[in-house]
Amino acid sequence: MEKILSGTIFFLSIAVVAFGTPNKDPDRPLYKDKTATINDRVEDLLKRMTLKEKIEQLENRPSGKAEDIDRIFKGESFGCTHEMSMPAADCADMYQKLQNYMLTKTRLGIPILTAAEGIEGILQNGCTIFPQELAQGSTFNPALIRRMTVAAGAEANVIGIHQILSPVLDIARELRWGRVEETYGEDPYLIAEMGVSFVKGYQQYDITCTPKHFMAHGSPSGGLNCANVSGGERELRSLYMYPFKRVIAEANPWSLMSCYSSYDGVAMTGSHYYMTDILRGELGFKGYVYSDWGSVDRLETFHHAVDSQEDAAKMALTAGVDLDIDDAYETLEKMVESGKLDIKYIDIAVRRVLTVKFALGLFDHPYGDPGKVAKIVHSAANVAVSKEVADESVILLKNDKQILPLDLSKYKSIAVVGPNSDQTVFGDYSWTTRDTKEGVTLLQGLRQVVGNKVVLRHAQGCDWWSQDKSGIDEAVKAVEASDIAIVAIGTRSTFLGRSPQYSTAGEGFDLSSLELPGVQLDLLKAIKATGKPMIVVFIAGKPLAMPWVKENANAVLVQWYGGEKQGRTLADILTGAVNPSGRLNVSFPRSTGTTPCYYNHFITDRNEPFDSPGSPEDPKGHYIFDSPDALWNFGYGLSYTNFNYLKCTITDSVLTAKDTVKVEVEVANTGKYDGKEVMQLYVRDKVSSVATPVQQLKAFKKELFKAGEHKKMTFEVPVSELGLYNEKMEYVVEPGEFDIQIGSASDHIYFHKTVTVR
Repeated sequence: MEKILSGTIFFLSIAVVAFGTPNKDPDRPLYKDKTATINDRVEDLLKRMTLKEKIEQLENRPSGKAEDIDRIFKGESFGCTHEMSMPAADCADMYQKLQNYMLTKTRLGIPILTAAEGIEGILQNGCTIFPQELAQGSTFNPALIRRMTVAAGAEANVIGIHQILSPVLDIARELRWGRVEETYGEDPYLIAEMGVSFVKGYQQYDITCTPKHFMAHGSPSGGLNCANVSGGERELRSLYMYPFKRVIAEANPWSLMSCYSSYDGVAMTGSHYYMTDILRGELGFKGYVYSDWGSVDRLETFHHAVDSQEDAAKMALTAGVDLDIDDAYETLEKMVESGKLDIKYIDIAVRRVLTVKFALGLFDHPYGDPGKVAKIVHSAANVAVSKEVADESVILLKNDKQILPLDLSKYKSIAVVGPNSDQTVFGDYSWTTRDTKEGVTLLQGLRQVVGNKVVLRHAQGCDWWSQDKSGIDEAVKAVEASDIAIVAIGTRSTFLGRSPQYSTAGEGFDLSSLELPGVQLDLLKAIKATGKPMIVVFIAGKPLAMPWVKENANAVLVQWYGGEKQGRTLADILTGAVNPSGRLNVSFPRSTGTTPCYYNHFITDRNEPFDSPGSPEDPKGHYIFDSPDALWNFGYGLSYTNFNYLKCTITDSVLTAKDTVKVEVEVANTGKYDGKEVMQLYVRDKVSSVATPVQQLKAFKKELFKAGEHKKMTFEVPVSELGLYNEKMEYVVEPGEFDIQIGSASDHIYFHKTVTVR
């Protein structure tokens, strides 16, 4: 039976301590009485545990095959386990047996938290593959993402998985970083909106999400994964902390993952200030902290903050990291016995882990439902949701002379070429194999859609990473024999845990250059030279520098890894069955050297008023040979129809800090296609005591407009969202004027309205 466990219910169940029912059976331990309060059950169990049993609750023990359970666990109960290589049905069977073992074969019968990655669906073989998180972000549709995680949560639920190691709340400001694909993009407000919906979807079951990586992990020095993030307290609070603050307050996740990296030289995993004072004291997090893989040991081996594994374990535990995924916490028992570590820190962490287990109902029903795996996992309904997310994530960046959608009556033959033309690409933390053949490729999708109406010619042309140009001639011949070319370029990545090869994106695969890898640009130039119309389909895990593509392609489509139906989605968009509605959630750079290029920069961080950017033909200043502005900006995306922004009104232009900015916008679809528009509201503080961004997204709505339809849309933004951290690091809303901007992208603003805060 599915249990609806919202974060609110979780906290109420803990708060109502005074109403616990006394234990009616003196022979039955209080912690096994489900009518008692969670707090009472935790305390009763804690006092019964040995030191060793307590420490085991702070450790992860990887699972194996069902027949190996006793060999692996040896009658002991641990805090958490994971298994991410089995087929879903086998894993469900194993977890059923494992939980029964924990309840009946261990001394106290403590169930175990079962964890899996779930960023784009459950990481068990055969589960539905949903679009990667970056693609989820480009939908600008939080409600759709909640439906996606409800579908994924149903699969986790029957398998018996209770903890999802997602979502990623890192901010994509450093595009060389390989994990950009795992983020929702560059904007903290968008990330928060998506993150809240993601978590709430999974929470419809006995599942907690694990937002990560706390915090500021996504802007590493030089783009190198795990490198230090530079910044000050104001940047940390205004930018990196914002999504975590919102997700904790609005979704109440029961777990959270620490990060490998350091901020301003302080390793997060070992910092009491960040992991306790801020996370619990300020943000009110009530769950338990789960270490990223190896992050505790790295306090010694990577950060050199301590000189032994023992000291690393002590540093992390006393900082507030409750469960270590590796083995550093095996040293805790010896430290307590020797007096080096106060047992109170063990008890604090164990209370948190046990509280989560009771709150999720694991002591009373820890099981999945293996008999329903065949019906629920990879169901037609879940695959349809995956397709829907992919459909809404594709971004149309260029469409000269409305060449798209393709009028198939005009073309007798189409050349489909490029390294990603007949290859599915899902990104990191998908269960797929290195070759990622699961799912539908672009070529396969086009074959499904066009059938025998048009001849499709295919050639790869080049690979996605090397300097091998030997296949370009074959691709050129295919294009010369056809009426039009569709060229699929980009990056590739797959699950780090399954030995990826030649990845150009993903965890640990960072780029020194943001130019197209390999000889993909050479392929594009050779095809352009044929004189045939050229549509570029960019399938990638991050934006790359593509000014030549913008200038020379007839149309450009972007698909952040779109799940198992991405090829069919692209085919449907190319041929007009689906109208693209994705919007850029991360800006495209003009070159590697013009990064970072995020939209919400300070006014001082672009051209000075008296300068104008130069070019190779006319060198000037800021920069000498190029503009510092983005190639394509945050929020941008075209449609096959046209949207006119007709009118904008503000209910009250003079407000106090307790009020709400209310804006009404009239928009009309004046084209011939039904389409979804993403209306966006940005704010700028006109005068501020500390630097504030030129724009900050503070509201957006995605709405379907029938052809010719006119609608009035209402936005509401609490004035409290207009605040800043002042010179004393106090969050305040300063009196003065704020520019309220309404548009279809950060650089397509149609209305400016001023509100004054008293």
